Amino acid sequence: MKILDLLEVIFVFAGGLGMFLFGMNMMGDGLQKTAGSRLKRLLGYLTNNKLMAVIVGALVTAIIQSSSATTVMMVGFVNAGIMQLGQTVGVIMGANIGTTVTAWLVSMGEWSSLLKPDFFAPILIAVGVFVTLICKSKKKKDIAEIIIGLGLLFIGLKLMSDIIKPYAQAEDSIFKHAFAVLGKNPILGILVGAVVTAVIQSSSASVGILQTLAMAGVVNWQSAIFITLGQNIGTCITAILSSIGATKTAKRAAFIHLSFNVIGAVVIGAAMYVIFRLQPNFALSRINSTQISIFHTVFNLTNTIILFPFSKGLVKLSGLFIDDSKVEIGTDEVQITIRHLDERILETPSFAVQNAIKEVVHMGEITLNNTKEAVDALLNNNDEKAKKVFEVEKVIDAHQKIINEYLVKINNLSLTNKQKRIVNNLFNTVSNIERVGDHAENLAELAQEKVANDLYLSDEAYDELKNICSIALESFEYAIRSITTEDKEDIRRVEETEKKVDNLKDELRQKHIDRLSQGICSSENGVVFIDALINLERISDHSLNIANFVASEIPHKN
Repeated sequence: MKILDLLEVIFVFAGGLGMFLFGMNMMGDGLQKTAGSRLKRLLGYLTNNKLMAVIVGALVTAIIQSSSATTVMMVGFVNAGIMQLGQTVGVIMGANIGTTVTAWLVSMGEWSSLLKPDFFAPILIAVGVFVTLICKSKKKKDIAEIIIGLGLLFIGLKLMSDIIKPYAQAEDSIFKHAFAVLGKNPILGILVGAVVTAVIQSSSASVGILQTLAMAGVVNWQSAIFITLGQNIGTCITAILSSIGATKTAKRAAFIHLSFNVIGAVVIGAAMYVIFRLQPNFALSRINSTQISIFHTVFNLTNTIILFPFSKGLVKLSGLFIDDSKVEIGTDEVQITIRHLDERILETPSFAVQNAIKEVVHMGEITLNNTKEAVDALLNNNDEKAKKVFEVEKVIDAHQKIINEYLVKINNLSLTNKQKRIVNNLFNTVSNIERVGDHAENLAELAQEKVANDLYLSDEAYDELKNICSIALESFEYAIRSITTEDKEDIRRVEETEKKVDNLKDELRQKHIDRLSQGICSSENGVVFIDALINLERISDHSLNIANFVASEIPHKN
């Protein structure tokens, strides 16, 4: 082969591979945006029901077109404390099954001339582009993105297949010699499959490349089987890399993925080695793309069936290699309080949005508890609790910064219009929660002023302040709860309590002025009392703002 011919093969094959990967990614993005709400519901099924976890893992992977992405999310969920380690086993097994969908798409061209890429791929792209340009509906554009991605995927396969076929079928083809060597050495075949997949970080893509070579007629059964087994091991590299810097429990989740595929490769590989030794003619016979899809699917199904009853054993095995019995607690209080934010989860925007909501609620709960402490410090002249409020306020401010940075990353992902609205509302909600934290800090400062000047309210003033504090706290509590429940009743209660606080503020302010004029209370007490009313009224205002953001989403609920 001349150098120019070799360069042409390399460039065209690389271009075809790039188009294949881009099309697969584009199709996955479109599927995610179209099925975003369904992914949200699927997340709710990640329970201790292991069979359901397998089904969820398969469905999510089929939608996002990447078992690596699904496993990386599992590492992220475990690291964020959202899932228990045992829950991930079924999802990881299901992910291996779901990833076979791409292989079946690749092999469609062998079933009928009507399904060959060069027949319908161009029209898919044409239809997709036409819909994108003409239609204004975001949902239709998302569907068009799926269609265009599928078309590009097939054209990429066609480019790879066409450029290789003339050279692959030659008698002295380097491909034939290479696959003959790989077929004779199972370990080498597994190693090549693992390394190629680890480099491109996609088993779907590496299996697609193997199928393209099979279409050219140069791959035998023996080499294809061992390379495919290696590809299933190589896909674990993404989760392993993702677990670097994560908790030890998250590292165990990545190890479970690796051990599951390695055990399967060893068991099935040994069985196939015996079969090939007994049937040498079968071992050296050519395998086609569809047969690779069949083996890929059968392997993952069989591996799941064999190891499913031993899922607890896989968890224990991971514990033997990675000891997480000693919990590492950092010195940074802020990092300890962050529960749900993990960049691994950004692999799937719909899950990332849901986790951001959970972390905003978590921030709200911390702020609510801190506000209660501030109220207690104010009413009971407790200097120690006031100091604690100032410390927690630093955590709340740090929360705002971390969550906002995470929301910026989510906002740069491929989102639906609804997800964009939610992210925008979360930005505003975080700002309002932080402002409530500031007002709690102001109340703590008033508490310290009372302590420093030995100020005590009259019984009447104390009861009035205690009453309005209780209503303001109730308003904020309902607001935070409404973020999770999206319940109109919770929103209505926020509106009612906010009005009560507004009316009480004016009423109590006038009463306190009357007490001052009658000499019942001192002027110093008067300043503290009125400043407290102002801060409590502001807390209820921010509570109403939060509830209004939630209310704006309710009409759009599916």
